Amino acid sequence: MAEYRNADGTTTVVERRSNGGRTIGIIVVLALVVVGLLFATGFWSADVKGGALPDVKVSAKGGDLPDVDLKSKEVVVGTKKTTVDVPTVGVKDDDKK
Repeated sequence: MAEYRNADGTTTVVERRSNGGRTIGIIVVLALVVVGLLFATGFWSADVKGGALPDVKVSAKGGDLPDVDLKSKEVVVGTKKTTVDVPTVGVKDDDKK
């Protein structure tokens, strides 16, 4: 930042901004262009060989569930006789219709 005084007594402030981001961007673009030209002209080449998936043999019998060794709590389900007192419910009529 620089500060200048004008002839009429006013002050002018000049702020200088850095162009670092623009410079880095230009360098990256130029590098990409050079690499592209090297591949296009044949100076560089990418030897890509055809690949193949490995042969995998899978066999399964339909309808069988897998064997699972599971240790869990036992759930006991049953019935027993109990007596429950049920209150009587009625409707009180106030002789209104």
